[in-house]
Amino acid sequence: MTDSSYDVVEVVAMQLIGSDASVIPVSAELSFRISDPYTVRAVFTGAHTMSTWLLGRELLALGVHATADTPAGAGDVQVWRDDDPDYTLVSLSGVEGSALLAASTEPLMRFLAATEALVPSGSESDRMEGEISALIAALLTA
Repeated sequence: MTDSSYDVVEVVAMQLIGSDASVIPVSAELSFRISDPYTVRAVFTGAHTMSTWLLGRELLALGVHATADTPAGAGDVQVWRDDDPDYTLVSLSGVEGSALLAASTEPLMRFLAATEALVPSGSESDRMEGEISALIAALLTA
């Protein structure tokens, strides 16, 4: 289900890798807004479950070039390139448990390139000035 309020949306087929090496198909809808250029919204949908995560765009961009020895991210989300460079792995840890997901690298790169075309890395704060000024004004008048 694609939300039109996002500037870039990419649906990525992924596989949830179980601790017993079982594989379950999962769909991940990655969404990006110009007005929130640091964040990627990821909605993971399986046969009977759905989970939404907010990921750092920079973390995802670094992850598609990282290795298992030095993954991008040090907390609840880690991303790295598999031994087979055609695949990227995403590790998620939360209160409900942890998950290891594998995705083809190509759609992730396509998604990141589309976000980069709209908001080049390093220029995110330029997009946020209006939002931050409005927030400060609202706080001062509250």
